[in-house]
Amino acid sequence: MLILKAAKVLEPPVKTRPEVDVEVLSAIAPSTLEDSFVYVHCHYDNAGMESLIRIWSTTYLIDKGSGSRSRLIHAENITMAPTWTPVPQGATYSFLLVFEGLPKSCKLFDLIEEISQPGGFEVRNIYRNETDVYHIHL
Repeated sequence: MLILKAAKVLEPPVKTRPEVDVEVLSAIAPSTLEDSFVYVHCHYDNAGMESLIRIWSTTYLIDKGSGSRSRLIHAENITMAPTWTPVPQGATYSFLLVFEGLPKSCKLFDLIEEISQPGGFEVRNIYRNETDVYHIHL
């Protein structure tokens, strides 16, 4: 014979909001209070024969006004150097690059892949928008 006893029901702990020191909070730079990222959807039009592409970790968004660099933090649907991604002849290949946020004062920036050989991706004079989501053709 199996005898079941009623289990004690535990209430979840009450969560309280931590106290925030307004003076300390106001001394922190606003740029450190919010996470921001820049999303660059790249579309590589391969009009010629089958080709190979890749992205280097030394790819930056460079603010034209201040020279500030936002580094690449994630790449999706493209391989990182030294591995290559094949792109079929006549195809448009799309991939996503995610960068650190740009300075709030930035109005115009460049996407530059700094590499020690010819052929790095380079898109100049990209106008900043409110969403920080961009579609560029390479």
